[in-house]
Amino acid sequence: MQPETEHQSIRLFENDLLESLTHVHPIVPLVFWGPIVSWLLWRTFALYELALGPVLLIGVAGVFVWTLTEYCLHRFLFHYPAKSKVGKWLVFLFHGNHHHDPKDKTRLVMPPAGAIPIMLALYLLFGIFIPSPWIEPFCAFFIVGYLIYDYIHYATHHFPMRSPLAKALKHYHLKHHFAGETGRYGVSSPLWDKVFGSTGNTP
Repeated sequence: MQPETEHQSIRLFENDLLESLTHVHPIVPLVFWGPIVSWLLWRTFALYELALGPVLLIGVAGVFVWTLTEYCLHRFLFHYPAKSKVGKWLVFLFHGNHHHDPKDKTRLVMPPAGAIPIMLALYLLFGIFIPSPWIEPFCAFFIVGYLIYDYIHYATHHFPMRSPLAKALKHYHLKHHFAGETGRYGVSSPLWDKVFGSTGNTP
């Protein structure tokens, strides 16, 4: 029996430091974002003394908005049909490398180096529409939605996922990889693919 050879990741940067920032252990998003979620929820209840019922409602909204954000990021940013050399490189940097090597365990969850600027931009955008202090529990649950997505994505590539729901999500996402990349953009849910008609492999 041949020993399993070490997986060789696609190198994205010549600089070793920059290259190291593109690799992440799957526990890192939880370790990094978990305390931020806890801090936001602590402020929600201890500092602002918001009632549980309304917080749960805005929490549901936060997770729901995440599912739409996930879909839009995946479809319109990560699969952007770039024409320029720089544009194509950026698309490959953020997502294309995953399609070239979907089994790379160190690039299945978003590294903080990439997630932080995206989350910051979204926080500023949401702040236009959601007043303080409600923006804080909204963002806490939005991040929870993101973490759920990250670990569903990891599981679809590296775990059997035998329950009916998990198996359906796994098969749905793997079709995005292996039956064409122009459809099935939802990972944690196929909801928005159904709404926008992208459940098949059509542009």
